[in-house]
Amino acid sequence: MGSWYMYSELKVYQIIIALLKKYGISHCVLSAGSRNVPFVHSIEEDPDFHCYSVVDERSAGYFALGLAQELHEPVVISCTSSTATCNYWPSVAEAYYQGVPIIVLTSDRDPEMLGQWEDQMIDQVGMYDRHVRKSVNLPIINNRDDEIYCQRLVNEALLELNHHGTGPVHINVPMKSYNNSFNVKELPQVTKIERLCLSDSKSQWDNQIAKLKKAKRILVTCGQNSYVSPSSQNAISEFFKKYNCAVSIEYMSNIDLAEGLNLNVCMDSRYVIQKKVKELLPEIVISFGGNIFSGIKEQLRKFAGQFEHWLIQEDGRVVDLYKSITTIFECKPEYFFQYCLASADDNAKNDRHYYDEFKRYVDSVVYPDFPWSHVYAIKEVVEKIPSESILHLSINDSIRITNFFKLNPKIKTYANIGTHGIDGCLSSFLGQAAVSQNQSYLIIGDLAFFYDMNALRLRHIKNNVHILLINNEGGSEFYFNRMWKNNASDLHTTARHHTKAELWVKSNDFIYLSACDKQSLQEALKQFMRNDLEKPVFLEVFTEMKTDAEVIYKFFDLSRPKDAQSELIRRSKEWVKATIGQEKAQKIANFFKKQ
Repeated sequence: MGSWYMYSELKVYQIIIALLKKYGISHCVLSAGSRNVPFVHSIEEDPDFHCYSVVDERSAGYFALGLAQELHEPVVISCTSSTATCNYWPSVAEAYYQGVPIIVLTSDRDPEMLGQWEDQMIDQVGMYDRHVRKSVNLPIINNRDDEIYCQRLVNEALLELNHHGTGPVHINVPMKSYNNSFNVKELPQVTKIERLCLSDSKSQWDNQIAKLKKAKRILVTCGQNSYVSPSSQNAISEFFKKYNCAVSIEYMSNIDLAEGLNLNVCMDSRYVIQKKVKELLPEIVISFGGNIFSGIKEQLRKFAGQFEHWLIQEDGRVVDLYKSITTIFECKPEYFFQYCLASADDNAKNDRHYYDEFKRYVDSVVYPDFPWSHVYAIKEVVEKIPSESILHLSINDSIRITNFFKLNPKIKTYANIGTHGIDGCLSSFLGQAAVSQNQSYLIIGDLAFFYDMNALRLRHIKNNVHILLINNEGGSEFYFNRMWKNNASDLHTTARHHTKAELWVKSNDFIYLSACDKQSLQEALKQFMRNDLEKPVFLEVFTEMKTDAEVIYKFFDLSRPKDAQSELIRRSKEWVKATIGQEKAQKIANFFKKQ
């Protein structure tokens, strides 16, 4: 039921007000101005807020500081743009050093007009610098993604009011133009992100555990981990046995779990249909570790807000991987899973319905007899790497293709996907191999290799090094992601070349091997896979990047779930993109989403 008072039509302020209510923040010190009218008029008659009028922003900041100290709760200060915001500086600094929780809400103008002699406009982004615990600059909202981003940023700021100490936070609110329209009766539904720390009460933790016990579809997604302790591995394994879950792993998770599911093939956007994702949609996603390469990330985002996302993050940071975050557990994964195990009912048991449903889908992938390509070459290497080895993957194709196939157990797998840059893959691998006593393998593409080729001159390279170079004369990823458009793309995008690594590799005293077809590869592997070589070994495999991309597409298409309607929609989308371009096609899609 709507209220008799009305809210601003600006979605950004609706989200701010709705979240202030969720956090129980009700005291607001308001200074006169035009830019903050959408906020001021929206709350001044709302009984959930206590408003105080102080015209001078210098005084308003200190007045709010006094309120917060006496109330022992956060207080909002709101002003218009430009020098009004500067007048908050002294009180914000005082609040910071006294640890007083103040929400500094500054109104701002159109970001595009900064530095263009726009009236009453200065650079307000991060203006309080080190004297606030958190500073966020909100987006101008044009679509649902902007709303999710805005909601996350406001949550991030409000969560820092009392995170390991207290103090002020800054929320800057740009807008295109003055807005004096108040025609909204009800605020939008927003999610307050909860953060549970080790110091929080047992009842707070147990409220979450109660949800787990009732859930029938829990998905645990394990991101990149350089090391997972045996006790953590055991805790995850036991969690799987007790709760109705499926566990998504990829090789960079470095988790050995017999029931772990590698979703890299079946959740890639070129394989999966949206209907299938919806059928497998979880009630709760529990995530930990670093980045995730699997397409599950992209697929779950399409259903943002339709499930809870619980993030296990030791430093308590907000990482909204699936655009659905509801709870952050500020602890180590081992602590979280052991707490869940200690809280489980004595007779608790995974009914495996959700797991079996997911596993049937994963097992539906059909593997062909791959033709000569980088897929074939990588398969032949990774399936032969011995247990206890190190495997380093340069980005994208190396990671994607390796996850197609089955590795031997106890292989530690790494990749520089914190940034997803091609630079430094070779150097990082050689650093690992230099201090490892185990056989060490690198799979790298030509652009990444030539970018970092100087690393072959390092003095610390041992004979445990095995490097597989896929030389397909350019960046096949740009064929795979359809960025290639014409012959000019081969010069400027895929960076097609005809360079070979042979002479440089030999000059650095490596054993050099090469292959250009299946037979020559099998011959080269007899030496490449040996662990008793006196020198490091380098295998250069020659393929063609356009063919390589087509091999992956055909693999995905071979067993991709199909129904008449989904297939028609997919082909129609491809035709539209090819005809009018991807950008225009996306604009049309966004238009229909709003209808």
